[in-house]
Amino acid sequence: MRHDIVIIGGGPAGLAAAVSAYENGIEDILILERDERLGGILNQCIHNGFGLHTFKEELTGPEYAARYIDKALNYGIPYKLGAMVTEVTKDRKVTYVREGEGVVTIEAGTVILAMGCRERPRGALGLPGFRQAGVYTAGTAQRLMNIEGYKIGKEVVILGSGDIGLIMARRMTLEGAKVKVVAELMPYSGGLKRNIVQCLNDFDIPLKLSHTVTCVHGKDRVTGVTISEVGPDRRPIPGTEEYYDCDTLLLSCGLLPENELSKTAGVELDRVTGGAVVSDDLETSVPGIFSCGNVLHVHDLVDYVSQEAERAGLKAVGYVRALANEALNEHAEVVADTDGESGVEASGRIRIKGEGGVRYTVPQFLNYESMDEKVTVRFRVGDVYKDRSLVLYYDGEEKKRMKKRVMAPGEMENVVITKAGLNGKVKEIVIRVEE
Repeated sequence: MRHDIVIIGGGPAGLAAAVSAYENGIEDILILERDERLGGILNQCIHNGFGLHTFKEELTGPEYAARYIDKALNYGIPYKLGAMVTEVTKDRKVTYVREGEGVVTIEAGTVILAMGCRERPRGALGLPGFRQAGVYTAGTAQRLMNIEGYKIGKEVVILGSGDIGLIMARRMTLEGAKVKVVAELMPYSGGLKRNIVQCLNDFDIPLKLSHTVTCVHGKDRVTGVTISEVGPDRRPIPGTEEYYDCDTLLLSCGLLPENELSKTAGVELDRVTGGAVVSDDLETSVPGIFSCGNVLHVHDLVDYVSQEAERAGLKAVGYVRALANEALNEHAEVVADTDGESGVEASGRIRIKGEGGVRYTVPQFLNYESMDEKVTVRFRVGDVYKDRSLVLYYDGEEKKRMKKRVMAPGEMENVVITKAGLNGKVKEIVIRVEE
């Protein structure tokens, strides 16, 4: 069995990539989704605030997902639910397990990785205490409340100020729970400013920056937590302990791109984002395998996920069409014989780097010959900066300086790079934060 494009993940990224590929002329598409419905994480995000960029109106998560699901169904794009992909190989063979089919391996002209991300669990945080009931990741709590219909607690402390944690602070308050405090290890919030205002400030929920949980009390069920202030080294400061009675602790301590399948395919991963290293066409270091959405890097807005995925779908179509040409097909086979970074470097791409406060960039490379006239480079900064400049350097020479009033890690930044400004001679682009 073979398909021109196989998309792993039926969430917002996978759906947008499929719709884009179909609208650009490729109909032989298959979406593989492990859940029981399309839409991904959006199905449990019943709050509004989605779609302002994409649809110019405010939607809930399910409404946003429905826009793309309806398009995919109208186009007749094939999909399989309950399909757990177990392996993707370098030669684009995809193996999945599904009830009624067993273990199935299919060949793909191209593969689009759109598996999303997962939450950092309690075990990765080193929280002291027993394995009590009442400790949930924020996303798990959101699913239990919004989809399963459970009320999970009455008195709540939240560790971490990521967007899901902020949104759950409001959600639990609206359901009658008392959110005592949100503690954040870093000296800044990891969420969007609008969520801090709408979810915490509007409900008088305190946010304590540079604080963390140092003890979870209770044996069978959480009975309370102790939080402490931390110093610049992120270690608790003795004497700053505060105790809070609670029966529930929510963890909102970061998201990790779900890249286990990327590893089986030999895709090179970025050590900062945890996602694939890609060029401006969103192709990974393995030819014919593309990556988009939160599996590539964690986004702050789903609208940007959709924009990125639509581009991945378009570029996958271009790759399929290139394979139809025998000469290009032979070239692809030669490139496929190289591994990881050597394959990236062999293509003669322009490297993009973040320095001086810029933690990473996506994409990490530009392919000058095939790039669009304008390419948007997205990135996050590593601290809160006020009244600074974003400076763009081409081979060490300052090219552009942009004044920024505020930059924070919780919100993605971007710069637009034009092909005309590169002149085919630039080897390296650096983005920096400067005074």
